[in-house]
This record gives sequence, C-alpha cells and structure tokens, in this order.
Amino acid sequence: MSDHLKIKLSIADRVYPLTIKPQQEEGLRKAAKEIEEMIKKFEQSYAVRDKQDVLAMCALQFASKTIQRDIEGSGESAEAIQQLRDLELLVKSQLS
Repeated sequence: MSDHLKIKLSIADRVYPLTIKPQQEEGLRKAAKEIEEMIKKFEQSYAVRDKQDVLAMCALQFASKTIQRDIEGSGESAEAIQQLRDLELLVKSQLS
C-alpha cells in the first residue's frame, strides 16, 4: 500500500478522501474540477437548489458523452476494419 497516495477531493461541498495510485491523481483531480464547473453551470442556468438533482444532471452529461464517444468510435472501427480487409485482398491479389 506504500505505492498509493491519500488525497481529498471536494465535490458538491463534500470532501471525499481517496486512496489511489499516483498515476490516477491527475485524472481524478481534473474530473473533480470538471464536475465542479458543471455544477456551477447547472446551478446558474437552472434554478436548481438540490445538489442531488445537480449531481444527477452531471452524471447524465458525463455518461452521455462517454456513450456517444463509444458509438462514434465503433463506427470508425468498423470503417478501419473494412479498409484493412480491402487492403488485405489487394495484397493477396498482387501476391497470387
């Protein structure tokens, strides 16, 4: 456990103590900062007073971004696979 860090992240006016690997620190801090910024935007844009509602909206926003990225990425992967298959057929035809 000596290769772990103990950090505290503040999200929605609560402090969360975490024990993490050093390589996770930057990503977690950036994520917490993005969440805090998103909370502020939602609170300013919508008259939301309940932190749970704001956090639910943040969770939905992050999840939809991730899922959309996956959907778009799978389309790109399919296109790349088809291009590789076409290239393979071309190479095989040249070698025959």
